[in-house]
Amino acid sequence: MMERRRMDAALMVLLLGHLAAALEVPLDLLEGLPQPPTITHQSPKDYIIDPRENIIIHCEAKGKPHPSFSWTRNGTHFDVDEDPHVTLRPHSGTLVVDISRAKADQYESVYQCTARNKHGTAVSNNIVVRQSRSPLWSKEKIKPIVVQEGVSLVLPCQPPAGLPPPIIFWMDNYFQRLPQSNRVSQSLNGDLYFSNVLQEDSRNDYICYARFPYTQTIQQKQPISVKVLSLDAINDTMAAFYNDTDLFSDDPADERKPTLLVPSGPSSSKIVLRGQVLEMECIAEGLPTPDISWTKVSGELPAKRTHFLHYQRTLRIVNVSESDAGDYRCTAKNKMGSVHHNIHIMVKAAPYWISGAPRNLVLAPGENGVLTCRASGTPKPSISWAMNGIPIENSPKDPSRKVEDDTIIFTDVQIGSSAVYQCNISNTYGYLLSNAFVNVLSEPPRVLTPANKVYQVIKNHRALIDCASFGSPIPKITWFKDSRSSTLDGDPYILHDNGTLEIPVAQSHNSGKFTCVARNLLGKEENHVFLEVKEPTRILKQPEYKVVQRGRSAVFQCKVKHDPTLPPVMTWLKDDGELPDDERFEVGADSLTITDVTEMDAGVYTCIMNTTLDHDSASAELTVVEATPTPAVVIERPDSPTDLELTDQKKRSVQLTWTPGDEHNSPIQKFLIQYEDSLHHRGHWHNLTEVPGTRTTAHLKLSPYAHYTFRVLALNAVGLSHPSFPSRMFKTEPAAPDENPTGVEGFGTEHNNLVISWKPLTGLQSNGPGLHYRVMWRQKTVSSDWNMATVANTSKFVVTGTPTFVPYELKVQAVNDHGAAPEPAIAHGYSGEDLPVAAPENVQAMVVNSSLAEVYWDPVPSKLIRGHLKGYKVYYWRERSLHKHNPHHVEKQILTFSGNHSRGKLPGLHPYSLYSFYVKIYNGKGEGPASHTQQFETPEGVPGAPTSLLVTNTDLDSLTLEWSPPHVHNGRITGYTLTYQPVNNSNELGPVEELALPANETSVILSNLRHSTRYKFYLNAKTVRGAGPAISQETVTIMDEAVASRQVDIATQGWFIGLMCAIALLILILLIICFIQRNKGGKYPVKEKEDAHTDPEFQPMKDDDCTFGEYSDNEDHKPLKGSRTPSNGTVKREDSDDSLVDYGDGGDGQFNEDGSFIGQYSGKSVSRETAEGHESSEAPSPINAMNSLNSFV
Repeated sequence: MMERRRMDAALMVLLLGHLAAALEVPLDLLEGLPQPPTITHQSPKDYIIDPRENIIIHCEAKGKPHPSFSWTRNGTHFDVDEDPHVTLRPHSGTLVVDISRAKADQYESVYQCTARNKHGTAVSNNIVVRQSRSPLWSKEKIKPIVVQEGVSLVLPCQPPAGLPPPIIFWMDNYFQRLPQSNRVSQSLNGDLYFSNVLQEDSRNDYICYARFPYTQTIQQKQPISVKVLSLDAINDTMAAFYNDTDLFSDDPADERKPTLLVPSGPSSSKIVLRGQVLEMECIAEGLPTPDISWTKVSGELPAKRTHFLHYQRTLRIVNVSESDAGDYRCTAKNKMGSVHHNIHIMVKAAPYWISGAPRNLVLAPGENGVLTCRASGTPKPSISWAMNGIPIENSPKDPSRKVEDDTIIFTDVQIGSSAVYQCNISNTYGYLLSNAFVNVLSEPPRVLTPANKVYQVIKNHRALIDCASFGSPIPKITWFKDSRSSTLDGDPYILHDNGTLEIPVAQSHNSGKFTCVARNLLGKEENHVFLEVKEPTRILKQPEYKVVQRGRSAVFQCKVKHDPTLPPVMTWLKDDGELPDDERFEVGADSLTITDVTEMDAGVYTCIMNTTLDHDSASAELTVVEATPTPAVVIERPDSPTDLELTDQKKRSVQLTWTPGDEHNSPIQKFLIQYEDSLHHRGHWHNLTEVPGTRTTAHLKLSPYAHYTFRVLALNAVGLSHPSFPSRMFKTEPAAPDENPTGVEGFGTEHNNLVISWKPLTGLQSNGPGLHYRVMWRQKTVSSDWNMATVANTSKFVVTGTPTFVPYELKVQAVNDHGAAPEPAIAHGYSGEDLPVAAPENVQAMVVNSSLAEVYWDPVPSKLIRGHLKGYKVYYWRERSLHKHNPHHVEKQILTFSGNHSRGKLPGLHPYSLYSFYVKIYNGKGEGPASHTQQFETPEGVPGAPTSLLVTNTDLDSLTLEWSPPHVHNGRITGYTLTYQPVNNSNELGPVEELALPANETSVILSNLRHSTRYKFYLNAKTVRGAGPAISQETVTIMDEAVASRQVDIATQGWFIGLMCAIALLILILLIICFIQRNKGGKYPVKEKEDAHTDPEFQPMKDDDCTFGEYSDNEDHKPLKGSRTPSNGTVKREDSDDSLVDYGDGGDGQFNEDGSFIGQYSGKSVSRETAEGHESSEAPSPINAMNSLNSFV
């Protein structure tokens, strides 16, 4: 049993590893691939509708083939066709209920949508449709309230229960919100609480308002009158109010400790769901007004998620989690004492995903996979599975499927196992329903990233190069650069799981061509992209801080360096805003000049250099000073205009007048008039017109069917004033529309439909209620009447059953309850395209040369194209080489010729090969059928170089050459040409010998060669088209033994030994003379001459080692390789390291005193090594002389 569990665990790890690479079929990019349905859009689970509008229950899905849709209502099948008020949108599952002839509450139910095709079935959530409600306030007579100063008071609101609940607020008769404080506040249920009342609370217009958000209606409660009296006033007015008022608090109101009004009792409890908002409130009465504080008894309050509202009376915690459970305490305190209340919070949780919803699986036959539906909740939720909408226990058995609680394991799946699985997780507080399909496909790789895409990045920034791909099995991505010498899978490259190649710090050498290759078991595909690494933008000279006298000029410099291939844009800002629109500000290529500077010009100026990839900026401050200080005149913004009045009211115009405010020492330049349309766009102010500052009236042109409110702003040299108080509302009468929709277009999404679209009118353009559109269409080439349909709340209409690709005339007219707009203009469009039905005829090819052919065809007649002609595609492939009759791996290539072409060239062909090809036409829908397959042969070309050339059996005067034929023949090999020539020690070439060799030979023996000689050989192959490139090789013949012995025996000759002894005796004499002269402190004559000369190129004798001075040109004084190092094992070097002793790989060359170069082709002979013993660059010291002598013996 333990072994079985370990095996199951290992299998689970393996399958989960595969799941991480699961992918979805990109239907928008790859046509023709099957896919089970996927729900892409659906209405919310709790769907509250507006009873005044049509009911639209959304259900959209995708899949191949496109899914069909059905609905259930309250768990049973809902036959849409039998309900005249319900329609299903074309190519969609969305339900539309027309409530113009039915009541919305009749359709309050639980709906569920099903989308299915032959590969599976997906289902939506249960959508609970409920009608929003805004019931009227019950009528009641509210008596005035009289209270004693200092006591507490509660004004109840008690709004009608709506769906959803209304938003409560208190206002006065002037629609101004009533002021609230820590003494007066509104509770969560809408009641207004006074911890203690003051005489200033007396008023007769305490009005509670309820706003219902869905219907956008506001209702108000009857005003409440409150009168607050002192104790003396109560005694004086008792009789006046006794008969028809309520009297509270007979006893005097003294200072008292707090008492909690909300909540009641010492403790309470509350349940809140995870992720929701927790609101707790404590409202206390007392005198003086108590202060409220909050603590968490069992821990700390979550600082980032905690908010205190209503003057600490409400504690709100957003995004509640399980950690927020526990006891909370609110404390009310004043100087008389305190009181507290404990609230116990329990956190429950509707089901929620732990690691996300199940992901779709695309598997190849024989692969494994896992669907995981992992969620949590409080209480713990239950999990159930279904396949294609049927409980999995009732579904057909599948040996490749195994269900284990929240996981389904698939092993060795096969074609036909595609399905959609539903995972339902539920508890008391909610449920999660998720669809995930298993799609079994067998597809070769396809690279989805556009070919030849250019990526640009700034140097030293991160570069990301994409290689999006699709295939089943999932393709493996490899990257190459330029020559494709090796894969890019190590430093500095990072390969991500999705195929993206990352260069963390891009450099200039990273620019170039990148190739990504996607491979799986079924094939491979590659794509080429390009990376361009650009130089960063840098500001070389920044603007500097300036102090300028008033009336002078200020100049800021900003010199920038940027990549020359990126177009730059220079921008100047003042105080992080745009420069003033003033001709005194002159922007140059790299400067900003401000003439006649004023105090208003003071501030911070910023230059910003932007390119398409990066930017740089720098700032400097300008300070303006007075040359001779004078008293400054204070100027400010003008005061707001007042006393707005509307006169001369007409259907589409009104006269507005106002009184200007104080100018504050700066004349008003103009007035700006704004309006608010509370009918269509409440709360938003729009500019209507401007008038000069000398006028205080304006004639305003208005639109029908609008609720206008106006306000005025004044502008002087400093800026705009605050807005005036709004005018009273002016309502214009409805009228027929003045204009029709624009942007009318016609196109097809299917071969038998026509989609007519337009830009709808705005609410202000509608001119009246009941806006709808009259859509008209007819075929352009056929004399027929206009077809017409009426639609509302949409911007398109689909005509079905149309002929394929036929021109249409279109019109869209706006209509409302008061009439129609003027006759619309005619637009033009086409119905949907279909695939071409004919192939190009008379397809033939003409071979131009061995690598180029030209293909010809007759164009397809336009009536058979059935769409917009896009071009022609030539599919061609190499069947085989004519040299070898075995077929090649057929990999089709495609050349696309856009437009109406009748021929095209096929470049890059292989010589001496058999090719096949056919031609297709394509339109906006796709490709038509292929033409008959034709073939052509390419002629012979020149061959490639022989594969190898080897030298064997080298002797004194002969050797053998062996070679392999070219890898690329490009025709029949007719023979080989061998040329060779000797090369001497100075790299000079000797006479050329040439041999013609037959095609069946792969070796040749060359004789009568010179011994001890380097030869260079060239070999190339020939076809009837000529000779191909050559392969070369070099070798040296063997040295004659007699010559070698003569060169070595010279060291044993007597005359040579005598010469060496004489040289040794001379050196000994020089040592003795040097020693004697040094002890006497005398100088050599050479020394005297050197002292007499000032030539810096003559150096004196070195006293430390008793060596002669020598000529020096500051070259490196290290010995040649033929000489020996000094006895101490070191080589002395002077200031320069530019010696040419180490020239070349052999290090044996050197320069003579006349500058000529001495060297040989390569290697060292014995005589050469002997000569180098005399050419050491060291000074002739005794030690060096002995070393030179030792080099001869």
